[in-house]
Amino acid sequence: MTKDKIRQVIGIYRRYFESRGIPAIAMLHDEPPRTREEALQHCHSMLDKMEEFVNKGRMDKAFRWLGFVQACLWVHTVHTLDELMDHNRPREGD
Repeated sequence: MTKDKIRQVIGIYRRYFESRGIPAIAMLHDEPPRTREEALQHCHSMLDKMEEFVNKGRMDKAFRWLGFVQACLWVHTVHTLDELMDHNRPREGD
């Protein structure tokens, strides 16, 4: 996955969160989310930092965080596994 592709995927998820009014609110790391909304808010809060990782060439960390966000989106029935895999696939011209 290229830097441009991961930015594209981050954009897909950012549009999802924003279109549904899900704010970017990071959770404390020492307690689990109490609700679906808290989990999705935390995922939204991760996107800006993921872009920073990409911009700094820290791709391994960006990929780990992307995997975390995608797992949350699947568990909380936002996307199917097929949809998530499709987000990661290169498009013609990529």
